[in-house]
Formats: sequence, structure tokens, C-alpha cells
Amino acid sequence: SAELVTIDIDVDVRVPAMYLDMVYTLLQQNDMEHIVLIEDLQSAVDGQADNKPSPRAHSYTKYNSWDKVQSWINSITSSNPSLISKQVIGNTYEGRPMTVLKLGKRSSSAKPAIFMDCGIHAREWISPAFCQWFVKEALSTYGSDSQMTSLLNQMDVFVLPVFNIDGYDYTHKSNRMWRKTRSRKSGSNCIGADPNRNFNAGWCTTGASSNPCSDTFCGYKPESEIEVKNVADFIRRNKSIIKAYLTIHSYSQLLLFPYSYTFELAADHSELLKVAEGASAALRSLYGTRYTSGTRVLQPSTPLLEALMTGPTNLGSEVFLHL
Repeated sequence: SAELVTIDIDVDVRVPAMYLDMVYTLLQQNDMEHIVLIEDLQSAVDGQADNKPSPRAHSYTKYNSWDKVQSWINSITSSNPSLISKQVIGNTYEGRPMTVLKLGKRSSSAKPAIFMDCGIHAREWISPAFCQWFVKEALSTYGSDSQMTSLLNQMDVFVLPVFNIDGYDYTHKSNRMWRKTRSRKSGSNCIGADPNRNFNAGWCTTGASSNPCSDTFCGYKPESEIEVKNVADFIRRNKSIIKAYLTIHSYSQLLLFPYSYTFELAADHSELLKVAEGASAALRSLYGTRYTSGTRVLQPSTPLLEALMTGPTNLGSEVFLHL
């Protein structure tokens, strides 16, 4: 997003093949250092396609279609009734059920809970894959891993495996790079809104677009997207027990917390930073991957990068440039 660009930072840009010559010329004219990260993005996307015969058991190491995720939701809840249950919190714009999984040891009284969603942006396939992996790990290590056992004994974890189901299904069947929901409004040819920017929190301010054709379109009003309203209503109903909301995204190693739409710090900023830095350290201890912790304050864009980041959404043969 052009709004994220400021001076003296690295920027990755997806460039359609038809604009390559123009982009290279602009980069040279402006004396901008750059390297090619991916020479042909389309071939990389094609390589993600699963053309192998489906295994009899659910695969946790490939990108599953929505139909397969839905079957997995049903099978994993029925095979682990003592630790997991499910509830439908509403349907998507196109009528698909939004199912929340509840992980935790059964208790006669309400326990504090964590809410976690995956796949709020349709094209971020690694996000729903993570939610499936997390559920599998939680269930399989309960009783043997002391930390997971303690967590599920003392808390519940609500997991929404795919938030933007319509968009996710569309990326598997039509446009791999689709990001938004699939809602339609009479009088507009542009489809969907960015569900991440449709909540009633700093709505349609910094970092969001009021243009219905933009990938960061905030929607026509807060919670205009039924998927967002379903989640917001669920959280409001369970506000007394939900202590944290984690949303899992892809591309870059960031552990972000409020706020992203204002320069003001959250009232509990120091505590949030301490928790985030502790989590980043724990992540780094596994594979050495460094995560940046903090808020993401968005900056205004430049005309050059605005020009580079607009254009057709179909891939063609493209490259990723690192500026």
C-alpha cells in the first residue's frame, strides 16, 4: 500500500509485466537502488497449485481449499469432543457459514479467552494454514506439553479458521491476488471491502481508502461487511471473557499492536510493548527469525510510488522489486 511508504525504508513492489520497462526507467531516472526478489511471480503462484491426489487424511502442509477446510472443521470437532466445540456465528455475503472453534478443557464456569482469526485478507493463504496447524498442535500436545495443557486448562481459545471465506474461495478459483470481501453494492462496479479496515475503530481514517475500487477500501460504513459484523457481534457478546484478539497475517515479520491509525499511543502502550517484545524473543528462539514489535504508524505516499502501485490486478508475468 502506497500509504505505508516513507523515506529511508525498504519497499517491495509487485510490477505487472506490461509496466516493467516504464518502472525500470523511472527507477533509473530517480537513482533508486533496487533488486529483483522474484523474476516471474506467475510461475511462483502456479507452483502453489495442488495438482497431486488428495491424501486420505487432512494435510497440514499444503494450502487447502475452503471445501477441504470446512470438512476439516467438521471432522476435527467430532473427533475431539472433550477439548473442542464449534458454533456458527453467521454467514458470509455469499452464504457460507462462519464457524468459530472453541478450544479448551470443559468447565462449569466461563473461563478467560483469546480470540484469533486467520484469513481476513483473502490472498494470505499461509494465515488460514497457520490456524489449522495451531488447532492440530493444541489438540495433539494437550496432556504432554505443560504450557499448552496449562493454557487450555485455564483459558479457552476461540479460533476463526477463515475470516474472509468468500474472498479466500475466490483466490483459489479465479484471482489469486484478490484481497477484499466479495460484497456488491448497486451502482458500483467495484466489489468488496477490506475487512481489516471495516471495524468501527478509527474507521476510514489514516491507512484506509474511501475509494470502492481500492484494495484498502474501508466499506460504505463501519461493519458494512457482514463478515465483520458477525465477528464484532460475537466479540460484543463475549466481551466479558475475551482478553486478547490476535489476527494472523502474512508477508513480513511484524508483531503489531494498537494503534495504526493515529500517532497517539494506547493507554497501556508500555505493557503492550513489553508483551510484544517477549513474544518476538520467543519466536526468534525457535528459528532465529527476527520480528519487529510495535505500532505501525502510517505515512503519506509519494506520487511515484502511487503510480507504481496502481494498475490491473491480474498477474500476467510479473516481478517483485525490492527498493
